Amino acid sequence: MAATTRPRRSVLYMPGSNPRALDKARTLAADGLILDLEDAVAPDAKDDARRQVVEALKAGGYGGRELLVRVNGLATPWGQSDIVAAAKSGADAILIPKVESADMVRQVEAAMVAAGAPAEMAIWCMIETPRGVLRSAEIADSSPRLAGFVMGTSDLAKDLHCAHTRDRQPMLTSLGLCLLAARASGLAALDGVHLDLDDDEGFEFSCRQGQELGFDGKTLIHPKTIATANRVFAPSEKEIEWSKAIIAAHTEAVAAGKGVVVVGGRLIELLHVENARRLVDLAARIARLESDLKDTAS
Repeated sequence: MAATTRPRRSVLYMPGSNPRALDKARTLAADGLILDLEDAVAPDAKDDARRQVVEALKAGGYGGRELLVRVNGLATPWGQSDIVAAAKSGADAILIPKVESADMVRQVEAAMVAAGAPAEMAIWCMIETPRGVLRSAEIADSSPRLAGFVMGTSDLAKDLHCAHTRDRQPMLTSLGLCLLAARASGLAALDGVHLDLDDDEGFEFSCRQGQELGFDGKTLIHPKTIATANRVFAPSEKEIEWSKAIIAAHTEAVAAGKGVVVVGGRLIELLHVENARRLVDLAARIARLESDLKDTAS
């Protein structure tokens, strides 16, 4: 279940224990939602949250957004019931917290299959511990259902005993290792959250850094950050125009029997064209998603 160019610029955590938030999510411009049964839900609210998330998903109205349910771990009292409920909920994927081995993924997959999860239902993994980072390559190859990684940078910083600096220098090694593992296995990768909601400049810097590193998008904790993430992680008009230009020039060159072409003083090879096609496809998918969400809201 290799990653596609599906828009994942902004993926917002929504607490499963808050019915108003689950309803509000239908009106937000996020590309995806993580309906959370884990960290955002107190132990005595777990059962109600599970029921409310399933009811919200069954009710629909989320348009073309990608919908992930973050379950509790299988070792907890709620994990098995979460997976059984999520398996037939209509969500696109189950998100497993604190993944540290391929076996953890395969155990969840087995529980999903036993619960009747459809073949197209994906698995995503939270990578948020040192062991998870060090085993990210093993985890990335654990299952054909695996679609992507979500970086849990808050938990990771806690375990690393590192500072949450603006440039995230203490976490760059971990971020890079997980990106390498994800891309080597054809998976998507989402950057971790930015915790200071009053730091707009710092949030944009974090988004730009994540985009430059190669992440597909940013996980978010508040709706007010959606617009910035959507803007930063989307191809710019300049990038789209340039991509279309080199695609056209390379097509003409190939028709003339040439393998390379110079555009604007730059040597263009097939690898540049492949990335250009990815960006053009992503831009088209973003436009379709945004149109779908407008139709859903109207």
